Amino acid sequence: MTLRLVLFGAGRLGREIIALAPQRDAAVVATFGRATPATTALVQAARADVAIDVSVAEAVPTNAAMCIAAGIPVVIGVTGWDTGEARVVEAVTTARGAVLIAPNFSVGAALFSMAVADAAQRFTALLGFDAHIVETHHAAKKDAPSGTARRLADVVSRSRGTAVPVTSVRVGHVPGVHTLLLDAPFEQVTLTHEARDRRVFADGALLAASWLRTRTGAFTMDDVVRDLTGIADA
Repeated sequence: MTLRLVLFGAGRLGREIIALAPQRDAAVVATFGRATPATTALVQAARADVAIDVSVAEAVPTNAAMCIAAGIPVVIGVTGWDTGEARVVEAVTTARGAVLIAPNFSVGAALFSMAVADAAQRFTALLGFDAHIVETHHAAKKDAPSGTARRLADVVSRSRGTAVPVTSVRVGHVPGVHTLLLDAPFEQVTLTHEARDRRVFADGALLAASWLRTRTGAFTMDDVVRDLTGIADA
């Protein structure tokens, strides 16, 4: 059955989702930019299976509230709204709804995060390895560090027990590169994830929406990857 989607955000990623949806047995039945007083009724009238929010940080809490009121699971791929995340999750839990929050929809990035967590545990300071994260994105990206970089830094910090520095580079048209540097006096190990095409984020968003369709609770892309690959830990 074709997945019916409501889309918040008419930017570059939103357009990629619209273009790719038919190839993933999905259809975007309604698209909204910024919410208006009439938006709630329109969201309800769309009778969508799932909503995807790739709008802007300040719009996320309102968009999420509309989806909760309409009983629509919502996939959120916006960064820079961390202070409101706990309230959205609480509201979804109270309403017995569903939300999936991901700073990065790439399946490879989710698997990369698991590899980074494992490497951070093994390449410890006791063995002489310092850790540093470098992330590079296009010049127009607003937040720095990226949401993915902050997440990786948290993963590494928890594994090592110390804060990990992050360097952000904004240049050109780079979709996204994240690197973990593990440096010792006489050797260096690097782990890198590179997004070559922005469609990887659209594809992941559609996968996340399809996965969330029949679920209840709060999830991340890690949950999607663990479920689809059978990986038990992250």
